[in-house]
Amino acid sequence: MKVRLPQQKGGYNDMMKAAQKMQEDMQNLQADLEQREYTATSGGGMVEATVTGKHEIKSLKINPEIVDPDDVEMLEDMIIAAVNEANSIAAKTADDEMGAITSGLNIPGMPGMF
Repeated sequence: MKVRLPQQKGGYNDMMKAAQKMQEDMQNLQADLEQREYTATSGGGMVEATVTGKHEIKSLKINPEIVDPDDVEMLEDMIIAAVNEANSIAAKTADDEMGAITSGLNIPGMPGMF
């Protein structure tokens, strides 16, 4: 006795086209994200850092009022905090927008890919 399997509409070719489209969308979004700039402040706005989507520092602004030669450590801490926050914003934006493209697709062996 022969068993007939129902024919799937679209099948493998449609799945491959969808995967290619998703890959193209992800590449385009990645290029767009790398061009964007993300800004964060610390110390109540006394230090402002701007980074690119590639996590490169684009600009750093320091309000002269907080420059105290006797407390350089505080200034260093505020710079680090502002840069880290700007990088966190860039990473979260990338994760959120890539997640929208993949629609929560969980690929085994690739946790945290985005």
